[in-house]
Amino acid sequence: MTSTGIRLHAPAPGWSIDADVVVVGSGVAGLTAALRCEAEGLRTVVVTKARLDDGSTRWAQGGIAAALGEGDTPEQHLDDTLVAGVGLCDEEAVRILVTEGPDAVRRLIATGAHFDESEAGDLELTREGGHHRRRIAHAGGDATGAEISRALVEAVRARGLRTIENALVLDLLTDADGRTAGVTLHVMGEGQHDGVGAVHAPAVVLATGGMGQVFSATTNPSVSTGDGVALALRAGAEVSDLEFVQFHPTVLFLGPDAEGQQPLVSEAVRGEGAHLVDADGMRFMVGQHELAELAPRDIVAKGITRRMQEQDAEHMFLDARHFGAEMWEHRFPTILAACRAHGIDPVTEPIPIAPAAHYASGGVRTDPRGRTTVPGLYACGEVACTGVHGANRLASNSLLEGLVYAERIVADIVAVQKANGLHARVPVPVEHPETPAHPLLAPEARFAIQRTMTRGAGVLRSAASLAAAADALHRLHADARDALDENGKTAEPGVDTWEATNLLCVARVLVAAALQREETRGCHWREDRPERDDTAWRRHIVVRLNPDRTLAVHTTDTADFPPTRQHPQEQ
Repeated sequence: MTSTGIRLHAPAPGWSIDADVVVVGSGVAGLTAALRCEAEGLRTVVVTKARLDDGSTRWAQGGIAAALGEGDTPEQHLDDTLVAGVGLCDEEAVRILVTEGPDAVRRLIATGAHFDESEAGDLELTREGGHHRRRIAHAGGDATGAEISRALVEAVRARGLRTIENALVLDLLTDADGRTAGVTLHVMGEGQHDGVGAVHAPAVVLATGGMGQVFSATTNPSVSTGDGVALALRAGAEVSDLEFVQFHPTVLFLGPDAEGQQPLVSEAVRGEGAHLVDADGMRFMVGQHELAELAPRDIVAKGITRRMQEQDAEHMFLDARHFGAEMWEHRFPTILAACRAHGIDPVTEPIPIAPAAHYASGGVRTDPRGRTTVPGLYACGEVACTGVHGANRLASNSLLEGLVYAERIVADIVAVQKANGLHARVPVPVEHPETPAHPLLAPEARFAIQRTMTRGAGVLRSAASLAAAADALHRLHADARDALDENGKTAEPGVDTWEATNLLCVARVLVAAALQREETRGCHWREDRPERDDTAWRRHIVVRLNPDRTLAVHTTDTADFPPTRQHPQEQ
């Protein structure tokens, strides 16, 4: 796979540092990779868009899934994951996850993460949608992500890892042979460097998280603008399964015009016995699935949306009044506080909820060692598509995937670099092009993209809605391109314009894949194609970016997750 030659319009790097590996992102995947690299003696640099603890990990409420309880087994965890993935999980990837997961969680605990325990000192496990057993470890009741982030950030600081905070990664650098040579980045005024610079390294680990900000309402933080997927596409990497965006069923409804990050009401609330009800107090998930409110997320989100349509309602309700004040305060203090901050007391009234964009099951395509189709570029966490999630992520598998695949990436980096002689190669990137190769969008385009995606590619999709979205996105793309072609001008380089441009890139890919998949499967719901079609569509949609900025979309021949190209050292 060769680079597209496309880069964001940005100044040439004014400074650079050398490393063995640069990790982009500071969630569970990124910091786990960084800590393991440092422990192996690799010169490691962590680049993160805001502060070290500002990614999606800290917002994870429910917990981390692993077969840690009595009577539970990796095989049972595998079965639940495959069912949730609706025929598109890569079984080898899932087996790696569930078999290596329990020990990875134990290593996380050894790093300093404290999970809730019973009076006997055992892990206190709960249950979430799609799981047939209690296997979700949690911390602080409903503050699991915050505790994991705290432990990893403290470990990074204690070990003195080099970090560059408040830095937006721009593009991948490559050498004359097309291998990874580092990244360019822009430090946003509060870091140790000013302006655009570069980290030169033969290995880059993308752990940039998701792209929820491509929609108007999401549980994702404001930094989740698809930067890693867009960078990988410009670098020539392939992405897969991007049409499968999971909408969390129970997000606190703040009104029809609410935009940006919305408060999540964890699936664990239903795991502990809360009921979904309509305005009349009727439970509507009973009879729709054997697990009722604890069905996989795509099924619950569809059930809520259908009921909203039937009753011409803007939201449904989650009723957990029967928990009582003590349980709410002990088990779900974060959610209780968020609800009360918005004038709702779940102890005495049902919580208004509606689905919102939550998690990208697809992403940059990787193999079981986290390698992408670009030599030296790795991906893990939400930015990656390992094949674990298929068409719909099983609840609380995401933190586990970040742990397990970060460790596997480090093992591969160590093997490659030791084979070449540790610290032996300082990559020499090809020169930064003088002429900008990619026009930038004005900052206000971000809101146009979000409204377009929510209308046309949200929970409910159709050929008509997706075509309208594709047309609107194409106009944004063409307007920016034409302005550059006609007068050589583009929007001023800066964080707002780079983010808007990245959002447009991932939005175009998502809509192209969703248009191609003419069926309903997992969290991809086509109203005009309501049935699952295993004969035609039990396969993956892979997209890459052409040098002329058009999209190359193809469908795999089978459901097998396609291998990535091996690194040059192994060819």
